[in-house]
Parts: sequence; structure tokens; C-alpha cells
Amino acid sequence: MPRFVLLEHRWRGIHWDLMLENGTSLRTWAIDAPVVGGIELPARSLPDHRIAYLDYEGEISGGRGSVRRVDAGTYAILEWRVDRIRVAFDGAQLVGEAELCQVGTTSDECGAWTFRLGKVI
Repeated sequence: MPRFVLLEHRWRGIHWDLMLENGTSLRTWAIDAPVVGGIELPARSLPDHRIAYLDYEGEISGGRGSVRRVDAGTYAILEWRVDRIRVAFDGAQLVGEAELCQVGTTSDECGAWTFRLGKVI
């Protein structure tokens, strides 16, 4: 089963980095509010990150703040498309279905998405 991690990232404020293991890298989104079940949250697609972040906590090089692990575990892919990803988390806190949806279309890597934890259709 592929792994995931949710990191609290303190840099220019606070946001939460959701990282999904995808082969040899981590597909990553920044979520700008605390993750709460049943609420659609704004998210930003980020460039893929290194697998090392699955187990890393601490200062980030280049003065980019610090990260603290909020949750980690495994996930099952329910649907994986370019504009919509549905997974089932099996973590200590993140448990059950979640969905990431791209909002509109964008040509840059930091596209607008939404994240929702909880049963989705």
C-alpha cells in the first residue's frame, strides 16, 4: 500500500502539506486550513517532493520554515485522474475517504484545488 503524510508547515504562516506516495516521489498539496472532516478546504498543488518527507520532521533547508508530522499511514487509490483524486486513508487521524479536485483549469504547477475528508461521491 502506498503511504501518505500530513505535515504542519510553518513558513509564511501555517499551512498543511498533504503528500501522497506516487512511485518515487510524493504528490503534494498545501492545504490552507486545518483538516476537518466534512468540509471542503482550499488547496494548492505543489511540485512533487522527495520520499524522505514521509519520515522527516524539522527545519527545511533554504530558510523555508519547519515541518511537524500531524498524521501518516497508508492509502488506497479509489480514483486517480489528472483533475480528481479519491483515496481511502488509513492513518491515526485521517481515516476513510478523501477527495482532491482541481478547480477550473490552470497552466501553472500551483493550480487551485479543493480537499475534502469524508465520504464523497
